[in-house]
Amino acid sequence: MGLDGQSNEKGYIKGEVLYTIFHNETEHFSIAKIKVQETNEDFNEKEVVAKGYFTNLQEQTTYYFFGDFEKHSRFGLQYKVNAYQTFIPSTKDGLISYLSSDLFFGVGEKTATRIVEHLGESAISKILNNPDILSTIPGIKKATSELLTKSLQENQGFEHVVVYLSNYGVGLKMAQKIYEAYKDEAIDTLEEDPYRYVFDIEGFGFQTADEIARKNGLSLTHPNRIGAGCIYVLQKSVQEGHVYLPLEICVRQVLDLLSNQELSDQVISTRLTEMNTDKSVIIQHGNIYLPSLYYAEDGFISHLKRIIEKPIEKDIPLAELMKIIGDIEETEILSYGKDQFEAINQALHSKVAIVTGGPGTGKTTVIKGILNAYAAIQELSLDPKDYDNGDEYPFVLTAPTGRASKRLKESTGLPAVTIHRLLGWDGKDGFERNQNDPLSGKFLIVDEFSMVDIWLANNLFKAIPDDMQVLIVGDEDQLPSVGPGQVLSDLLSSELIPFVSLNEVYRQKEGSKIIQLAHDIKNDTCTIDKLKNDEDFSFINCNEYHVIDVITKIISKAIAKGIDIKDIQVLAPMYRSQAGITLINKQLQQLVNPKTPQKREVKANDITYRVGDKVIQLVNQPEDGVYNGDIGEVVAIFKEDENTDNVEQLVLLFEEKEIVYERKDYMNIMHAYCVSIHKSQGSEFPIVILPVVSAYNRMLRKNLLYTAITRSKESLIICGEVHAFLRGIQTMDTNKRYTSLREHLLERIPIMQSSEAESDEKEISPYDFM
Repeated sequence: MGLDGQSNEKGYIKGEVLYTIFHNETEHFSIAKIKVQETNEDFNEKEVVAKGYFTNLQEQTTYYFFGDFEKHSRFGLQYKVNAYQTFIPSTKDGLISYLSSDLFFGVGEKTATRIVEHLGESAISKILNNPDILSTIPGIKKATSELLTKSLQENQGFEHVVVYLSNYGVGLKMAQKIYEAYKDEAIDTLEEDPYRYVFDIEGFGFQTADEIARKNGLSLTHPNRIGAGCIYVLQKSVQEGHVYLPLEICVRQVLDLLSNQELSDQVISTRLTEMNTDKSVIIQHGNIYLPSLYYAEDGFISHLKRIIEKPIEKDIPLAELMKIIGDIEETEILSYGKDQFEAINQALHSKVAIVTGGPGTGKTTVIKGILNAYAAIQELSLDPKDYDNGDEYPFVLTAPTGRASKRLKESTGLPAVTIHRLLGWDGKDGFERNQNDPLSGKFLIVDEFSMVDIWLANNLFKAIPDDMQVLIVGDEDQLPSVGPGQVLSDLLSSELIPFVSLNEVYRQKEGSKIIQLAHDIKNDTCTIDKLKNDEDFSFINCNEYHVIDVITKIISKAIAKGIDIKDIQVLAPMYRSQAGITLINKQLQQLVNPKTPQKREVKANDITYRVGDKVIQLVNQPEDGVYNGDIGEVVAIFKEDENTDNVEQLVLLFEEKEIVYERKDYMNIMHAYCVSIHKSQGSEFPIVILPVVSAYNRMLRKNLLYTAITRSKESLIICGEVHAFLRGIQTMDTNKRYTSLREHLLERIPIMQSSEAESDEKEISPYDFM
């Protein structure tokens, strides 16, 4: 039997929707009970549960569902729908019943009868081909005619697109995205240029478009294919941290991707030149940019220049500053070192300044000193309660991640939020705060700036008003941002922004082996002799196959001593391997949160979550106030019949916030007994366990291991192979990031921040008398 061109080889079920079991309005995902009328599947039951992504599934309506059976662990056999289309009856009575159904608002049985009697059994196709034909039928109002035509076009159009796309292996969810973007032009667009989907539809891959193009006979040397290949290569380079690709590298990678002998370097270069003309790429000095990255870099420089060009209004004589610093030292019972005083002095005299330093060098002490000194100079209060009358709080503290902002808040005692929250991120890469609605305040401190990529840097500086002073704080020896660029490194190397490096290690005087080890790695002085066990440091020798056993024993002993698992964090560089994050998490869950008859659990994507599990957030969810890298706990699990939404739910506790996750959200979390070193950036943990084995070799780099070690506050345990660790800390990250921020900074910003503070300090400094 052929179903509107569908082959018998394609599995289908024709059936009436009895009722909807579950529907998610946002995702358009539904589960429904279907009364089976006809099928070519090996299935003899009268009813079946169907699930899939449906735009407008109506009860008491008959559809053709195309898909496959799959067995659910709890709910048994279900039909997973890949495509569907409404069954349109061929008899007059059936057609009248269809048109008068809930699918078509305002069309009753009388109106439907009048339409069918006038247009016959081919009424639907006649209306779709000529919407004006309804105006020829007596007694049908214009509004009813327009509504019916629109509903028919939407229902039939979407279903036609879904069925058509399913022939190319495009799923129902992706088909929804495509139809929302192109409507009735979806199929024409696909046949003419499937590569447009790559650019316009998030998640639509180049390979899929390439396969569709081949089936439709599009030439392998078609300009659209070459253009799509160029964009795909550039998009892929962004995932590696690049802001641009040099022309020759871009061309070579595009040739490798398209693999066609008729293509040459010249053909690709010519196509890139054409794309530069229509601004689908930007070419400058032989470098190829995606427009969003080019304009992000350009915008960041423009806003940085704008901020710098407005001078500081109040001059601070050195004598006055020394008195203020002296008062702070007396109050705080401390004594600033020379580099700390220089950092405070520089920050107060600069519109934008940078303070860098490794662990134990007093970055927090400097931040607090700057805040106290600025408050004293400007005669302001640091206490937020003093601004309850509606006055704006002058100090703005922020960091890239939730945990980093929490640390900043705890260390200063002042409010601090994530950059996304500060800017009012709407969850779709849009920010409420910008040059038209800038931030309020007088002094901005951005901590952990090494984690800030060029996109976020541009959006942050876009929202900084001209008269605000900015202090950037970071550690240039840590891993660069996950996103494109290396903003902190480029700012430092340009030497256009005043900066002070804190080099003296103050906490080292307290006997911290962790801090000593970090600085030994930073200064390339770490040898095997410096890996001897100490009060806060241990190195346990073991190979890849024993790592998990060693970690398990360490944590078992710690728990036996009364240490909370929340204070212990395992960090590893890779997810796979015998010592990978995935297996470590599985083993540690069995240890600290094993299965019991009383404990609720749910399985999703081969991961079992139980009440009490430690979990990490993998993406930003600004609407819920949780962000990538936040660590929480599963505090409750609800089955489908235990809540008003009739869906399975996990309740996670992050700090003091409880967030409800439905099954579609489970992909946004994972176990956090062990997390990646990249995910740990901006965080600190009382106890860190760091496996380092040869199986990680391709990941082991100096900045990666330095970042991992500096996450530990009280105790560090490295378990693995000494030679792998030593080789890792001696291996520089050779993956050069292509960025042009430094060069463009030097082109566009003159050296204009040589402040009076600098000249004053050359004449006299409090340390000249020491």
